[in-house]
Amino acid sequence: MNSLGLLVQEAFKRDPHGGDLYVFRGKSGKLIKILWHDGLGMSLYAKRLERGRFLWPSSADGVVTITPAQLATCSITHVDAPPREAQ
Repeated sequence: MNSLGLLVQEAFKRDPHGGDLYVFRGKSGKLIKILWHDGLGMSLYAKRLERGRFLWPSSADGVVTITPAQLATCSITHVDAPPREAQ
């Protein structure tokens, strides 16, 4: 959690304690982490998909701004991978 807060501070030049949500998606698209400071403490929400991947807007520099509606969609909507055959 501290390393994500430091990334927000140093790479994005933003205050991780300012109340904004910072959403990070893993390279494979199976994991998202949401960092948020509510004024009392830092919270970290993480979700890993067993199948499929999270939908994500494309970005040239790795940073995108998303609306609350897009956040709701990316945190609950994902593209399902085809089911694996039982072995």
